[in-house]
Amino acid sequence: MTAWNTEQSTDFSGPLDITRAATAVVDAQDTVIGWSSAAEQLLGYQPHEILGRPLNAFLSPGPVPPARPLPPQLRGNEIRVARHRDGRELIVATAVCPLSGAGTAERVLVATELKDLRQWESQLALLHGLTTQSPVGLAIYDTDLRLTWCNAAYEREIGRPFAEFRGFRADELYSEGVFVSKGHPPTLDAVMHQVLDTGEPFLDLHFLGRPPSDPETDHLWSCAYYRLQDANGHVFGVCEDAFDISDRYRAQRRLALLVEAGRGIGTALDVPATAEKITEVAVPEFAATVTVDLPRAVLEGEVPATSDSAAISLVRVARRPAGEAGRGKPEQQQPGQQPPPPPLVGHAPVAYRPGSPQDRSLASGGLVLDDTTLVVPLRTESSMLGLVTFIRDSSSAPFDSGEVALAHELVARTAVSIDNARRFARERTAALALQRQLLPQHVPEQSAVGLAYRYLPADDVTGVGGDWFDVIPLSGTRVGLVVGDVVGHGLQAAAAMGRLRTTVRAFAQLDLDPVELLSRLDDLVGQSAEEQWGEPATSDRSYTDVTTGATCLYAVYDPVSRRCVMARAGHLPPAVVDPDGRLSFPELPAGPPLGLGGLPFESMEIELPEGSLLALFTDGLVEARDRDIDRGLDTLGRVLRDRGASLEELCDRAVAELLPGGTTADDTALLLVRTRELHASQVIEWELPAEPSAAGHARELATGQLHHWGLDALSFTTELIVSELVTNAVRYADGPLQVRLIRDRTLLCEVADTGHTSPHLRHSGEDDEGGRGLFIVAQLVQRWGTRYTRSGKTIWTEQAFPGAG
Repeated sequence: MTAWNTEQSTDFSGPLDITRAATAVVDAQDTVIGWSSAAEQLLGYQPHEILGRPLNAFLSPGPVPPARPLPPQLRGNEIRVARHRDGRELIVATAVCPLSGAGTAERVLVATELKDLRQWESQLALLHGLTTQSPVGLAIYDTDLRLTWCNAAYEREIGRPFAEFRGFRADELYSEGVFVSKGHPPTLDAVMHQVLDTGEPFLDLHFLGRPPSDPETDHLWSCAYYRLQDANGHVFGVCEDAFDISDRYRAQRRLALLVEAGRGIGTALDVPATAEKITEVAVPEFAATVTVDLPRAVLEGEVPATSDSAAISLVRVARRPAGEAGRGKPEQQQPGQQPPPPPLVGHAPVAYRPGSPQDRSLASGGLVLDDTTLVVPLRTESSMLGLVTFIRDSSSAPFDSGEVALAHELVARTAVSIDNARRFARERTAALALQRQLLPQHVPEQSAVGLAYRYLPADDVTGVGGDWFDVIPLSGTRVGLVVGDVVGHGLQAAAAMGRLRTTVRAFAQLDLDPVELLSRLDDLVGQSAEEQWGEPATSDRSYTDVTTGATCLYAVYDPVSRRCVMARAGHLPPAVVDPDGRLSFPELPAGPPLGLGGLPFESMEIELPEGSLLALFTDGLVEARDRDIDRGLDTLGRVLRDRGASLEELCDRAVAELLPGGTTADDTALLLVRTRELHASQVIEWELPAEPSAAGHARELATGQLHHWGLDALSFTTELIVSELVTNAVRYADGPLQVRLIRDRTLLCEVADTGHTSPHLRHSGEDDEGGRGLFIVAQLVQRWGTRYTRSGKTIWTEQAFPGAG
């Protein structure tokens, strides 16, 4: 029990009440003639010990000053020192009441210990404070749930004098309110009835409503209900304590919105998704409708071309009315705009009416608050990125200063995220453009092979990586097949890959054999590494050129001979499946990765029957954290042995089985080719002696073959070409000559000799008797070039067929 116990709870008369306090009756000479039991309890004297004795035998003759003044209702009473029977001194408050009538009794002295008086004084102050000063609304309802009493705080909530609403029921005063807490009866009446019936109190019930004093604003109260009964246990009502926690509730809602914004806004590096996210966060908790309007340039990864906000044209990127968030309320038309359009399809341009909040925000570049419409600009330090408009319906309260600050914070976070997404979009667009330039987007159809390919970068954010493949048309209907792997991922690896791919393609066009090509590529990478080590900027000697350590496999397939020559620099060997379905991985000498030097590269030459399958791939396809490379190679081999599947189907199945879900921890490239053979009727070859008559004989042979092929229209130019090339071979080389014609997509003419000197074009003077032949040949053909072999060189030309585009 507290100090305010059951006996004292109804004592409003105080401890100097004559019916409760210590009393002594004295005569005219201040002799004690009467002594109460309360006096005996207070001072310890029994009646026979004190009756007949003077008053000053136990009480000081004069008052002592109190530590603080007595309450107003006790002013005029005195504080004295009383002596207890055991010798103790007690500070007591006294009051003297004169007695009238016959007899010797002159007056009665009433006394109580000062601490009891102070306790009673505190109780009075508490009651007065609860009634007049407490911020907690207190109300007492009788057993019929009619209001019988309330304090000043409750009266202020109602906004009327108590006399005007006395006798009202709670549900009449708060007819539209609802409990938002759970685990109790749903209405005020039901809650109070349960308290009256059971005696069990309810604590911290959250009630949401609008008080009569503020009918435009939602308030939230923390309420308690407990039963009231008198000392005899008779129930006479229920008391309601209600504390307005609206400010705390709104602060918690704002904090929750910021937490939700932190979890959602900026999680995707996508401008429309980020714009949509702020509408999801704000509707319906903060506003009934939210729209986000951005310049189209921002969607494309750029910033508006003008710094003048008023001159920026915007498109609607996100719009969410409350109905789309599950509340079912119709969307309110935005002030300053035409009626809302149908649900967004694409990004529709928006136009604001002059003087509308959005128009004013664009003109000023700042926030605009217009009743239930709040427009906040999306800004970075240097750019205007658009507008966010928050709208409340007409039944909601306007935005207060705290909510304006919250909107500003939400939009500021969104602006940073949109700017990050914009920058990412720009960088990713550039990276993808780079990747498209670096990797073949469309591989022309080849006579030598049929092909299919897949490329999956590990960096799914930028969409670029360091693996690459290429298919390079070579002279004589041959084809160069390349696959490579640069260390690392992302843009830096892609740039390094691009340098290597371009270099390989350039070397391949020189008709270098695989060993020579890889040797030159290795020298170039090593030279690049040395140059970077020598840069002053790399004082810590940290090396960043990811081309060092790159791997590469280069193969050249000839559909005439069905021979394939290949070499590798630290790369995995290819997989070969012959027409009968037998799988092998050729024991091709590995060679060191590029740029490391030390060991020479070696090549291998194999014969591939027509219809053989050749698979070139990077380790990202067959190696994973949870799978060793041997298991990956076994799986790949099982897929490739299916001779009934097309190359595209094999690619899809290989990716599906080796990279489930299409996700990979390493960049992956896969190139599948099925070999073809040129029919014998498409190729004719002659061996001629290195003598002057060989040119004429070569012309006759070539003309006859063209007639047989139905290519008489090319006879004249072919005679000139064959005559010039054979003449040069006879003049500058030794040994027998080989002349070969190939009828493929173009007409190919080749003259091979034992010399190693490359012919070159030159401009002859007017007086020169020779030197014009090769120049004339170059004007007559589509392409020409020189291919070196172990036994000499081959000069080749290509002519388009008549009528070919």
